[in-house]
Amino acid sequence: MQKSSTCSFMYGELTDKEMSEKVRQTFENYEMNSFEILMYKKNRMPVWFFVKIAPIRNEQDKVVLFLCTFSDITAFKQPIEDDSSKGWGKFARLTRALTSSRGVLQQLAPTVHKGENVHKHSRLAEVLQLGSDILPQYKQETPKTPPHIILHYCLFKTTWDWVILILTFYTAIMVPYNVSFKTKQNNVTWLVVDSIVDVIFLVDIVLNFHTTFVGPAGEVISDPKLIRMNYVKTWFVIDLLSCLPYDVINAFENVDEGISSLFSSLKVVRLLRLGRVARKLDHYIEYGAAVLVLLVCVFGLAAHWLACIWYSIGDYEVIDEDTNKVRMDSWLYLLGETMGTPYRFNASGSDRWEGGPSKDSVYITSLYFTMTSLTSIGFGNIAPNTDGEKIFAVAMMMIGCKSLSLLYISHWCYQLHWTFQKKNLELLF
Repeated sequence: MQKSSTCSFMYGELTDKEMSEKVRQTFENYEMNSFEILMYKKNRMPVWFFVKIAPIRNEQDKVVLFLCTFSDITAFKQPIEDDSSKGWGKFARLTRALTSSRGVLQQLAPTVHKGENVHKHSRLAEVLQLGSDILPQYKQETPKTPPHIILHYCLFKTTWDWVILILTFYTAIMVPYNVSFKTKQNNVTWLVVDSIVDVIFLVDIVLNFHTTFVGPAGEVISDPKLIRMNYVKTWFVIDLLSCLPYDVINAFENVDEGISSLFSSLKVVRLLRLGRVARKLDHYIEYGAAVLVLLVCVFGLAAHWLACIWYSIGDYEVIDEDTNKVRMDSWLYLLGETMGTPYRFNASGSDRWEGGPSKDSVYITSLYFTMTSLTSIGFGNIAPNTDGEKIFAVAMMMIGCKSLSLLYISHWCYQLHWTFQKKNLELLF
């Protein structure tokens, strides 16, 4: 509900400020404590609560949530006079309230056994774990799993998922670039890096066969057979296709051009792993800063993909294969003339067209054009001239228009959603 667990939105003019500060410090210091505090309902009716706060820790002894118990003790503070108790004395009304609130008395009964001392500890002591007294009374139960099964929320798996996330974004950037610019991985350094990425993706497949998952009812599934069946039915095929060593195959000089192009195209399958990235990032959607960073990354990634397609169209159309002539209205030809690196035929005796702008300049220019088109700016210094370029430019401007519309609608729905949540919270209290 996007509200603080301190329930500060229920404080009023008579709420003890010293007590509210103690509540805040209890949460910040991960302590166990109890308070009597005055709060207010939506209709400004005062209510006394006995609040018990207890941190709950996971198997790494980290606080994952707080258990907060609110017991209404208004009857003990100010007995309520109704029609059946009119004319009664104050002591009689208090006695009636106490006898009718036997459940409250049981809730307020201390749970600490005789001889046990409850001590408060600072966060430094909790981190250093200097004594056995700092062990919490409440602890999250760790599911019992076979020795070779990994919990999907353990520290190792969380770190591993972040590594896979970074490598997936690396793949999403490099795969379209290598496919569109038809780069053969003759550079040993990049070949080694891509091979290491492929090996890590392969290890990820092995780990996924031994990692728990959350079932339909919210339970943790640790049965090895169910884990394997679930992974095979969901992400196994995509992960397997994404870890095949396409770059190693393309590195050989004697590979047929058609087979090399086929393997280069199959690398696009790796982009399907972004679906898993979206599922992992779904947890951070509720944070405004995370949404902003995510939108910037998605926009940059979309502009990068479109820039690679824009170059592919220009590279396909700049030289007419039937007439073996260069198209002077192509944006690549015009860019080469502007930068002083024009296309030349048979310049080195190879009986083919050579020259043209460098790949770095071409990529920067393509990215510049897609950015200006998606944002509907379009300065006109890079313009589509051929039919293929114009069709792609129209499609790109439609994507940019739709993206802005969807961004506005999603922002409106986000605000509407939290407005309803706020209204429901106000009705609740």
